[in-house]
Amino acid sequence: MSDLIFADSLSRLGTESAFSVLARAQGLAAKGHDIINLGIGQPDFPTPPHIVEAGIKALRDGHHGYTPANGLPALREAVADDLHKRHGTKVNPDHVVVVPGGKPTMFFAVLMFGQPGVEIMFPDPGFPIYESVIRYSGATAVPIRLHESDGFAFRADTVLEQITPRTRLIILNSPANPTGGVTPKAEFDKLVAGLEHHPHVTILSDEIYSQMLYDGRTHVSLLQYPEIRDRLIVLDGWSKTYAMTGWRLGFAVWPEAAVEHATRLAINCHSCVNASAQYAGIAALTGPQDAVHSMVAQFDTRRKIIVDGLNALPGVRCTNPGGAFYAFANIADTGLTSAQAQDLFLDKAGVATIAGTSFGAMGEGYLRFSYANSAENIQTALGRIAALL
Repeated sequence: MSDLIFADSLSRLGTESAFSVLARAQGLAAKGHDIINLGIGQPDFPTPPHIVEAGIKALRDGHHGYTPANGLPALREAVADDLHKRHGTKVNPDHVVVVPGGKPTMFFAVLMFGQPGVEIMFPDPGFPIYESVIRYSGATAVPIRLHESDGFAFRADTVLEQITPRTRLIILNSPANPTGGVTPKAEFDKLVAGLEHHPHVTILSDEIYSQMLYDGRTHVSLLQYPEIRDRLIVLDGWSKTYAMTGWRLGFAVWPEAAVEHATRLAINCHSCVNASAQYAGIAALTGPQDAVHSMVAQFDTRRKIIVDGLNALPGVRCTNPGGAFYAFANIADTGLTSAQAQDLFLDKAGVATIAGTSFGAMGEGYLRFSYANSAENIQTALGRIAALL
C-alpha cells in the first residue's frame, strides 16, 4: 500500500463549484429525475457553423502539428484587429498570447506575481479560481468586497484604499461572474488616475464577457487607458462570445515586460493550443458576427424573464444584471443559507443553481442563476421553486 506525500500547496487549491453541482445534477438525471440546469456557466447555443467548418477544414488541410507557443501569427493579428475595432485602441500582435481558455491567463498572472509576503486583490463575490490560485501561490488573497447596493460594481476608492506596499496584482472583472455587475466608466477613470500613485501594482482585467452587455451599455476596456498599458493584462477569449467553451481557446494581451514570461509559462504548461481550434478562432473573429448578436439578444430576453420571475418569488429579490448571463439573487429573506437553498432547489425542485458562497464570503445569502438555458426551461424552473417556497 502506497503512502503518498503531497506538497502542502495542494491543500490551498480550491475548485469551481459549478462543476460539482453539474456532476450532482447529471447523477440525478441519470436516475430518472427531471433536472433543469441553471447552474453551469456556458452558452446553450451551438458554435456557429462557419466556425465549426473552419476547424474541420484545418484538420482536413493537414494542420495537425505544433504551432508557435504564443499562437498562430494570423490568429494573434486577428485578435489585435478585433480589439482595435471594438475598443478603438491599437494592440501589438506580439503582445498577444493564445492559451487554452481563460484560466491559464489567471494562473500565469498569479504565478508571475504571487509568492509569500505578497498581496493580490480579487473581487468578492467573484470567479472562484481567482482566490484559489492566489492562495496556491502563497500570496495573501485580499477581497474587493462588492455590494448589491452598488449593482455589484467595484468602487475605485475602495480598491485604492486597500493597496499597500505589498500589493502586486489587482484582479478586476466587468461584466462580472457571478453577479452580472458592470462597473461604470467613471469608476474606471478614478481607479486609473489613482493607480498613478502605485506604480508597483499590475492589473489583470478579466473581460471574457465584454460582448454581453444590455440596456445600451458599452464595454469599458482597460486597454483604452494608455497610461497603464505597461502594467496591464487583459483576459478575453472565444468561449462565451462564440459558444466555444469546449474548444478551449482564449487569449491575453500582456505588457511588453511580461510577454516572454507568459510565453515561457505556456511552453512549460501546454506547449501550444491545438491548431484546428486556432483556425476556428480566426474564422470567429473575421467572419460574420450575426450569431453573436442573436445570442446576446436571446440572453437579454431571458434576463428579463428570470429577473422578473425571481423578484416574484417569496423572500427573493434580484438586481438587474447589466452583462454576462447570470442573475445573482438575494435569498436571505427565505431563511435559508446559500448552501441550503442550492441543495433544496436541486433535490426537491430539480433545479440546479450555485450557492453564492461558492464565489466568496460576500456571496452568503445569494444564489447564482445562469440564464444560459431556454426561456421555457427558465419559466418552468421558476414555477417549481415558487411551489417549493
